[in-house]
Amino acid sequence: MNESELYKELSALMDDKEKWEEKIPYVSSLLACESAKIQAKALWLLGEMGLAHPQAIQGEVPAITPFLESPNPLLRERALNALGRIGRGNFKTIEAYWPDLFRFASDGKAKVRLAFIWASENIATTTPDVYGEHMPTFEKLLHDEDEKVRMEAPEIFRVLGKRRPEFVTPYLETLRKVSEADDNRVVRIHCQGAIKATEAK
Repeated sequence: MNESELYKELSALMDDKEKWEEKIPYVSSLLACESAKIQAKALWLLGEMGLAHPQAIQGEVPAITPFLESPNPLLRERALNALGRIGRGNFKTIEAYWPDLFRFASDGKAKVRLAFIWASENIATTTPDVYGEHMPTFEKLLHDEDEKVRMEAPEIFRVLGKRRPEFVTPYLETLRKVSEADDNRVVRIHCQGAIKATEAK
């Protein structure tokens, strides 16, 4: 199959969830494809498959992690997305790689920094305790130069505020300041949501 046909096949498989578990090895094999477009699509699909079938994906995680080193920012982004979804399904599956993810908080590409936050939110949804000592990393992202990163950064505080409010309480004043001062309306609203989630506990 050519690139277009493979992409269509992966798109169709995305909607055919009954086949996900059996197709994990096949989708993983496409990571060896020369097309970055196919690699990116396969990474995204493996993340969704891994959330649904965390045990079945376990053997494929070592094929995903090399993409964290890719010079292509889309592939770094998609590798983070995949590990976040897989980690949400079963943290143990990605635990060995988890400490390394924090370097992407300062990646040179905004979409990669955004993917790091999103992956962290996914993992924190089911395994919040591991983030207790890492809150300063997310505080810095509240002041990121990129608007979309700042829009997403408060969401990790909201996720953790619901589950471990003691992690977020020291940052409530910062969240309040950003909720009042940031130029972006969505940033302000998301900060207010994080405050509300934390104080509700």
